[in-house]
Amino acid sequence: MYERKAIYMQQVYWRRNAAIFLIGQGITLFGSMLVHYAIQWHITLTARSGVAMMLLSVSMALPMFLISPFAGVWADRYSKRMLIVAADAAIAVVTLLMAVLFSLGFEYIALLMLCTAARGFGQGVQMPAVNSLVPEIVPAESLTRVNGISSSIQSASGLLAPIAGGALIAVFPIQAVLYIDVVTAAIGIGMLLLFVKAPAKEKAAETQTAWREMALGLGYIKSHAFIKKLLIVNVLFNLLITPAVVLTPLQTVRDFGPEPWRLVAIEIVFFLGMAAGGGIIGVWGGFKNKSYTIAFAVAFFGISVIGLGLMEIFTLYLGFMGLAGVAMPVFNAPLMSMLQVKVDAEYMGRVMSVMMMLSSIIMPVGMTIWGPLADVVEIDLLLLVSGAGILGTGAFFILSKTLRHAGLFEPSEKKSA
Repeated sequence: MYERKAIYMQQVYWRRNAAIFLIGQGITLFGSMLVHYAIQWHITLTARSGVAMMLLSVSMALPMFLISPFAGVWADRYSKRMLIVAADAAIAVVTLLMAVLFSLGFEYIALLMLCTAARGFGQGVQMPAVNSLVPEIVPAESLTRVNGISSSIQSASGLLAPIAGGALIAVFPIQAVLYIDVVTAAIGIGMLLLFVKAPAKEKAAETQTAWREMALGLGYIKSHAFIKKLLIVNVLFNLLITPAVVLTPLQTVRDFGPEPWRLVAIEIVFFLGMAAGGGIIGVWGGFKNKSYTIAFAVAFFGISVIGLGLMEIFTLYLGFMGLAGVAMPVFNAPLMSMLQVKVDAEYMGRVMSVMMMLSSIIMPVGMTIWGPLADVVEIDLLLLVSGAGILGTGAFFILSKTLRHAGLFEPSEKKSA
């Protein structure tokens, strides 16, 4: 009787922690995305310059890329919970300062660029800590479901933030939206401080330099074949999905017409698909072998991309766009779970930071390939080629003995700090 009660209380404990964590991070994420779209549209309407938009993208992506290696070391060295709080607080302070400056009349685009860069540094610190904290508070057998729910929350934010941001920026000055992000960050920090601490980890007997710890992290990745293959497949997948993610608005204009509602429709349908996919994987949990789940999702996405290249009727095109959205969290949730279970806790932050670095840089790199091709080759054909490549990537999970073995894990395998 007492044993059953202890098991029940343990389940209540981690579910409470996970629920508070996901809700708090969801609120913070919504505020951050709200500001992202508000800044993007403010600069678009004010500068009306392609160079300005390029600089905005660089001001976010470059700081995240540069800080990620250090962020991974910090996530492995210090309290992940307090690292998330510190990053959120720093982002909130920078955003508040920017809101005050704009309220005082210092309405310069350069200031928004600096704000975006500072927020990029903060998010670069926050993301590896968030991803490496989850396996410390969630049992291994529930990681895929929790990651699926988290993906649904992110998708819902991605769907609602541009709508809310557009409505707010049309009525209020941009500083009003900046103040909203400060409030949502404060709520997220408060909820995170309320949730029970994750198990404390033992401190290393000898403190290494950050550069040395980064080198040890890379050495750890090189010595584990399944991590290398997972990262390689993730890079290939993100490279091949670039046309579907970035070029479909241009394809829509060329093939179906330049009406703005069509562009809005494909974005909404894709995010709705992602939210549905997150819910599906959150309830289902995937196959027992997570590699089979990933292979299924990759194949599903590949077929959807081929459909986007073949469809000549816009309603059917939207259907395939929604299906592609469904596949994304079904791919990401089990892949993240495999890393969270299989990677030793003392290296978790560094592995997650490498994954974030690769994910953040591969799409801009991909656009240097696919973008120029789109001006000389029909996007329909590019989607057919990339879709076929995506199918081949999915087959890699089935054919690789290393990945098939890594996809099977028991709850007892979860690494402890």
